[in-house]
Amino acid sequence: MTGGSRVYVLDSNVFIQAAQSYYPQKLVPCFWEAIVEHARCGHILSIDRVKNELDRGKDELSAWANAHFANYFRKTDEPRIVEAYGKIAQWLEKHERYKNDAKRNFLSNEADGWLIAFAMAHGYIVVTHEQSSPQSMKRIKIPDVCRHFEVECINPFMMLRELDIRLCRKDAEGRVR
Repeated sequence: MTGGSRVYVLDSNVFIQAAQSYYPQKLVPCFWEAIVEHARCGHILSIDRVKNELDRGKDELSAWANAHFANYFRKTDEPRIVEAYGKIAQWLEKHERYKNDAKRNFLSNEADGWLIAFAMAHGYIVVTHEQSSPQSMKRIKIPDVCRHFEVECINPFMMLRELDIRLCRKDAEGRVR
């Protein structure tokens, strides 16, 4: 990170839930414009594995990601990211609380562990809709893994506040509505 600025790494569910419920592209285009603008400034990005998940949708969101956000999906094959992912996998294998199915599911998920490893390797912030559930035995949640590895993890609404993203519209005279 340069100049102490915070960099936010977005989980698939940030894009998917925004598109499907909170901020549909046709109703709230300013959300999508703000995401791209902050990506251009180096504050928002995601990873190649999230792009793969979005591409499987073959929908409007996938088209948007390829047309407007493609340059902001970073590769996860960098040695320090692979090393961080290995640390996550080792920790999970030794973790007694989680059932073996939960461990397998988390590690076989295309993006979750890699998202954390990427943020861990670069000192970035994970942004996800997932909520902590430390007592869970059947499902491993991103915020709980982040907490163990001291990776900051916030929800998208906190990111919007921190970046001071305002979702408003201007009328024909340029007044904010």
